[in-house]
Amino acid sequence: MPTLTEKIIKAHLQEGVMDKGSPIAIKIDQTLTQDATGTMAYLQLEAMGVKQVKTELSVSYVDHNTLQSGFENADDHKYLQTVAKKHGIYFSRPGNGICHQVHLERFAAPGKTLLGSDSHTPTAGGIGALAMGAGGLDVACAMAGRPFNLKMPKVVNIKLTGKLNKGVSSKDIILKVLQIMSVKGGVGKVIEYTGEGVKTLNIPQRATITNMGAELGATTSIFPSDEITHEFLKKQNREECFVPLCADDDAVYDETYEINLDDLEPMIAMPHSPDAVKTVREVAGKKIDQVAIGSCTNSSYRDMMIVASILKNHVVADNVSLCISPGSKQVLTMLSENGALTDLISSGARMLECTCGPCIGMGQSPITNAWSLRTFNRNFYGRSGTLSANVCLVSPEVAAYSAIKGCIADPREADFDIPAEPDHFEINDAMIIPPEKEHPEDVEIVRGPNIKPLPENTPLADEVEKQVVIKVGDNITTDHIAPAGAKVLPFRSNIEKISEFIFRDVQPGFKKHCQEVGGGFIVAGQNYGQGSSREHAALAPMYLGIKAVIAKSFARIHLANLVNFGIVPFTFVNEADYDSIDEGDVLKIANLHELQPGKNMTVVNTTKNTTFEVAHTLSQLDVDILMAGGRLNYIKMGK
Repeated sequence: MPTLTEKIIKAHLQEGVMDKGSPIAIKIDQTLTQDATGTMAYLQLEAMGVKQVKTELSVSYVDHNTLQSGFENADDHKYLQTVAKKHGIYFSRPGNGICHQVHLERFAAPGKTLLGSDSHTPTAGGIGALAMGAGGLDVACAMAGRPFNLKMPKVVNIKLTGKLNKGVSSKDIILKVLQIMSVKGGVGKVIEYTGEGVKTLNIPQRATITNMGAELGATTSIFPSDEITHEFLKKQNREECFVPLCADDDAVYDETYEINLDDLEPMIAMPHSPDAVKTVREVAGKKIDQVAIGSCTNSSYRDMMIVASILKNHVVADNVSLCISPGSKQVLTMLSENGALTDLISSGARMLECTCGPCIGMGQSPITNAWSLRTFNRNFYGRSGTLSANVCLVSPEVAAYSAIKGCIADPREADFDIPAEPDHFEINDAMIIPPEKEHPEDVEIVRGPNIKPLPENTPLADEVEKQVVIKVGDNITTDHIAPAGAKVLPFRSNIEKISEFIFRDVQPGFKKHCQEVGGGFIVAGQNYGQGSSREHAALAPMYLGIKAVIAKSFARIHLANLVNFGIVPFTFVNEADYDSIDEGDVLKIANLHELQPGKNMTVVNTTKNTTFEVAHTLSQLDVDILMAGGRLNYIKMGK
């Protein structure tokens, strides 16, 4: 009767009752971090006084901030390498690959829980792991041996039938799911894939789907662990990790959707949201300027081989710039050995590092007013680095065929071969540095001048009277709040500096305004904080004096990050009250020390002499953390 999700949660449950929506805490087996979020996570781990991590496995990856135009990124890498060596963490060096691709290849295992300081950690759900994204502080707590707190999720069944036609991709499956459920349709839910169609998908195809489950707002997504999982692990020389896992035949789901793969056609997410989905057929012929292939979503060996097959004996159209970033050193090595890399280069493609690269705005920004096709997972406004760009999300098949046609094109019209599954994967873990086992106390942690101490918060006051410093609409992403990109990412270890970029593309001068009025409140619409797990989108506003966010609804990870840094996340009881508030209004919230689960609070708009009610979804633990001024303060109190 239980679902696969419920089976894994039950096996790891440490606190709470598995009633939907109730607070629970589960044991975390593995953690991962990446360099854009990792420095904060390890500074927080050090602040807890943890000498050695308590997890079965923790890995620190460098895959985001690899452009070294100054000392900052290089210094972060040295810090990450030395702190990992000292505290029992494996370190994946720059160039070894994107964290999710490498973790899928070398570490993820069926039935394990994985917590990562990156929102696309659910990629490992393709191999049957319960893999979740979280803020760096939550990951640091997991490395310290603390359980991960969440609400018991609902479980949604996506039943797959039939088989994909040539030219149609697993990327089209998840784009179809996004079209059905929207970017907020997965909040508070785990998406579980079942049906005979599952057996037609290999592990990289499944991982593409679970990766982009993050765009649904879902807690995670997961596939069963079956004979296809077993075969993948054998080829990675990790057969001992295999465990067969699936939902019971009579498992009960909260929602069920069915997708017939026979009927699916190539899909495209239009600007500027992953759920703005159309069929490629509807927009075919639209001239394009750029194609970017790669990211943790579509950079596997299978994806690269399909791209190479489509591009072989062709040259990229004159009007198109094509860049390709393989997902890992394993993938790049295999492409080099079988000659496919030559086909990619001969087409005119620009080969990039095995990193996230353009996906998080680290280079390859498109031209002004560009139409850019990307095999990535997000096409949020401004994320590419060019504010006027129109970025669309597509499969590798659509991307490659469109690159040679010069316009959006349907790959079902292309002449190419579907690559055979490899007999084995090239195994070489030389770029993964193990921690010091014998004398970790002798390891010196190297800190560059850009790595600053963590800012501290004060306990929550009983009464807060502040100005609404910004009012924003629906689906505000963490890219809106704390932008990515080559100009910003080098300051991830320096909250004072990165606070200069908060809401940069929404309200220029936001930092100065907050400083002038002594901080304040943020008012927002639906799904506030969707997207990346970057806790800087909560940590920097805390540094600027933000005391509460009042929104119509929140994305899961960002809500948790707000609590972790002592910012109270309230929701409107009556959403119409949102319309009555203007930027600059002064709001007063009294009796905050009476905050408790299930209790609404009254907010006074002193500017307009009106009142309105706000609610929240806080657990008692959340309330206690907020009262302390954040989770680190709470831990330092001996909690």
